[in-house]
Amino acid sequence: MTAVSNEQAIADTKLWLEKAVIGLNLCPFAKGVHVKGQIRYCVSAAQTPDELLADVLRELELLAETPRDKIDTTLLIHPQVLNDFLDYNDFLAVVDAALEEVGLAGELQVASMHPDYQFADTEADDITNYTNRSPYPTLHLIREDSIDEAVAAFPEAERIFEKNMETLRKLGHEGWDALGLAPVQRK
Repeated sequence: MTAVSNEQAIADTKLWLEKAVIGLNLCPFAKGVHVKGQIRYCVSAAQTPDELLADVLRELELLAETPRDKIDTTLLIHPQVLNDFLDYNDFLAVVDAALEEVGLAGELQVASMHPDYQFADTEADDITNYTNRSPYPTLHLIREDSIDEAVAAFPEAERIFEKNMETLRKLGHEGWDALGLAPVQRK
């Protein structure tokens, strides 16, 4: 992957969040924390999974120690490492184990976004994969309390995944491309 500045990685990620995640209502909980400025955007300079894990642990600790009104959630963008989706996907188990080790499981969780995100049993170019396709590999660090509150306030939260797939099928690749986002790779 071509080197990208931290500023560009954050700008591309914010645009994706505004036009795709919020604009297409893929995550009905994102708009509130976005407009309140409670999303921390952090770009990791990690070149190896071990370096990234150290950054993940620092960011998890920072999130756990910071009041929700200051930082409710963190997007840890890591353009230089885990660009292969299968390697990235394997790394998620390492992150989950680290959450347990540092005693933050049940308090925080990590969601995954990647330019090559692919759900099981889908083709690589299936448009439904775009529900989790971000401009760069990104780990979303989330407070469990925030998720619980959002789900309680959102009717039929269990249908979000299904609704997102319907939205993307209607939009199609042409519609996605028309959003004008930083390109995500299409295999």
